[in-house]
Formats: sequence, structure tokens, C-alpha cells
Amino acid sequence: MHKRASIREPLILGEKSYHDITVDIAKPVEGKANRLWWIVFGISCVLFIWWILCVGYTVGTGIGVWGLNKTIGWAWDITNFVWWVGIGHAGTLISAVLLLFRQNWRLSVIRSAEAMTIFAVIQAAMFPGIHMGRPWLGYFVFPIPNEYGSLWVNFNSPLLWDVFAISTYFSVSLVFWYVGLIPDFAMIRDKVSEKIWPMRKKVYSILSFGWSGRTKDWQRFEEVSLVLAGLATPLVFSVHSIVSFDFATSVIPGWHTTIFPPYFVAGAVFSGFAMVQTLLLIMRKVVSLEDYITIKHIEYMNIIIMLTGNLVGIAYITELFMAWYSGVEFEQYAFLNRFSGPYWWAYWSMMTCNVISPQLMWFKKLRTNIVFTFILALFVNIGMWFERFVIIVTSLHRDYLPSSWSMFSPTFVDIGIFVGSIGFFFVIFLLYARTFPVIAQAELKTILKSYGENYKVRK
Repeated sequence: MHKRASIREPLILGEKSYHDITVDIAKPVEGKANRLWWIVFGISCVLFIWWILCVGYTVGTGIGVWGLNKTIGWAWDITNFVWWVGIGHAGTLISAVLLLFRQNWRLSVIRSAEAMTIFAVIQAAMFPGIHMGRPWLGYFVFPIPNEYGSLWVNFNSPLLWDVFAISTYFSVSLVFWYVGLIPDFAMIRDKVSEKIWPMRKKVYSILSFGWSGRTKDWQRFEEVSLVLAGLATPLVFSVHSIVSFDFATSVIPGWHTTIFPPYFVAGAVFSGFAMVQTLLLIMRKVVSLEDYITIKHIEYMNIIIMLTGNLVGIAYITELFMAWYSGVEFEQYAFLNRFSGPYWWAYWSMMTCNVISPQLMWFKKLRTNIVFTFILALFVNIGMWFERFVIIVTSLHRDYLPSSWSMFSPTFVDIGIFVGSIGFFFVIFLLYARTFPVIAQAELKTILKSYGENYKVRK
């Protein structure tokens, strides 16, 4: 006798109809923000103001206000850059890969992931600009005619490859995100009253590009989405591989290693999923979407975080093994110094947050616990920041000449710019959640009869 398969848990809770989905998804855009939204937004605004003051002080005074020195020319700022790039590059990858694999649970996740990409890349782009010291002279990096003759950038430098790769990825991600929002813009357009909100009605009419919901519209929508997903997926791997070349093409012990490209990509996906998880848990509360961002969605995300955490752990072990196997004493010392030198606390914080803590997700009771999941997602993001800090600072603070060894300690400006960038990110994201639908409502309706709770009835 064959055992009957159990019915899968619903992805849409409650006795929802098509109209209910429209009302619930449009409510945060049309209605007033709740108290929790204002609390989170207020905290984010305070951090954003701190960011403005610290950036203004840095630009007005010079980057000497940071904790950098002659030995450690890259530190806190480039750590933040790589951290934000990693988070940003995972967002569109999550959406694109889940679309290509036709995972229905993606529909409650993809909007937050795609928006996270856009806003995280904006944060990342600011750090190299500030690090220039004189950002108003930034036009010198472009090959423009001037009185000294044409200035050409160094095309051999991976820092230049960063510019091309990140800007290309940002452009594709922006189009991918916008195309997905067109049906949602049309939904808001149709719901908004022209008498009460004439300007808003007009804006959403322009943004929706005349979407009517016809079969032809959906056919083109599906085709364009698949093409953009196919473009975005390899771009993610190329972009973060190029970011890793900033380090791997150097001769500094601990940096020039061929594992960096896949290692950085795995780390980006790991930190990106953790940040999306953080945003989902916040969004389901501040815009009241518990029926659409369910425990099942959270569990699926936690399983992927656990798997990518294991990949990152394998990369760490491989690094240590290759340093030992190489027989190069400088390479061996670089890794010995990482886990037993002055910055041992950063290394072991990284290992605890990125390798040990995700193993707790093997237990179903923990990976379906919302409070635990939120804490773990924060741990992963903290651990991935420490990973970049360990790679950059510990490899620079002790080089071939002991006479040039130095220590780095951040100033209040370093800390202010980083913490403020997180506030800036959440200010943009929360405003986005009040302007655009944060869940793909039109596509969500396509799975209502398959995954809605009121249709999951045992017979």
C-alpha cells in the first residue's frame, strides 16, 4: 500500500480571495503608516543624519579624519564597500535564479530582494567616491580632453573593472526590478481615485506603461523577465569575481589566491540572503504582511542561508590548507596572524557568525522561529562584515618589513559613515515600501488556488 504524500504547507495564509490580495498589498501604499513603521523610520533618519554630518566633515577636512595610516591605506571604508557590494549583488541573483527554477515561494521574496540590490549598490558606490579624498575631482577618472592632453584610466586595473561591472549590473538590476513592478503599478493606478489623488493617479499611469493585463502583455512580461534573469545570473558571478580581483591580483600574502572569485561569490550570496531575511522579517511587521511572508518562506530562506554558510566555511578551510600546503612562509604567517595575532577577535567573530551559527539551522524548531531567525540573520551580516575586515586589515597591518608594521583603529567618523549608511539604506527602503508594492501581487494571484490556505483542504 502506497503511503499518501502529505499536502504542502500553504504560502498564502487566511481565507484570501483575489480581491483580498489586491487590498492587502495596496494597503501600505494607499493607507497610513503604522506606529512601528514610524519608529523604524525615525531611527533610520537619525542614523542618516549622522551619516550626512560625518561625510560632510570628511569631505571638508580630508580623509585624515579616518583611522588610516601609511601601512594600512585600505581599511574600514573598503571593508564597507565590499560588504555593501556583496549584499547588493545577491538580491537580483535570488530573484533571477528562483525565477529560472520556477520556485513559487519566490513571489513574496523577490520585490524586497530586487529593491535591496538597487539600494545596497547605491551605498557601495559612495565609499570609493568618499575615499578619493577630493570627490569634486572625480571627473579625472574619465577619459575626457583637457589642457594636459587626454587622461586615460588604467585599463589593467581591477578597480576600473569594478566600475564597468558594477554599473552594468546595476543597470540590468534596475530594469529587472522595474519590469517586475509594472503590473503592480497598474494595480495601484486602477485603485487610486482620480478625484482624491489626481497627481498620484497620473504618476502611476505613466509608470505602468499602459499595462492592461491582456494575454499579450503577460506574454511579453514573461519573455522580458526570463531574458533579464538570464542576463543577471552570470553578471552576479562576474561582478563579485571582479571585486575579488581587487585583492587577488596583488602580491600581498593572504590576498593573491585563486579561490577568491568563487569564495567572494559564495560570501555575497550568503550575506545577501541574510539581509533579505532581515528585510522580510521587518517588512512583514511594519507593513502587516504576515499572511504573505509566512513561516514557510522564512524556513526556505534559512535552509539556503545554512547551505551557503557551509560553502563559505569550506572556502575558509581551503584557504588555510593552501597556505600550509604552499610552503610559503609569508603566506603561512599571514593566516597564522589572522587567527592568533592582534586581530584574533575579528577572525573568531567571523568564524563564529559565518560557520558555527548557521549550523543551528539544521534544527527545524530553530529555523522556523522568527526571533531566532532575526538574530541569526543579524549575526551573519555582522560576520560577513568581519570577514572583509579580516581580509583587508590583517593582511596589511603586518607586511614584509616589521619596521612598517602598524595597527588600525577606527575613528568616530569611520564608524559614523558605516552606521549612517545602514540608516540611509533603511530610509530609502522604508520610503520604497510606502510608495511601491513590496510583494508581486499580480503573480501571487497565479498561485492562490495552488498554495492558498483555503484551497489546501484534505479530501
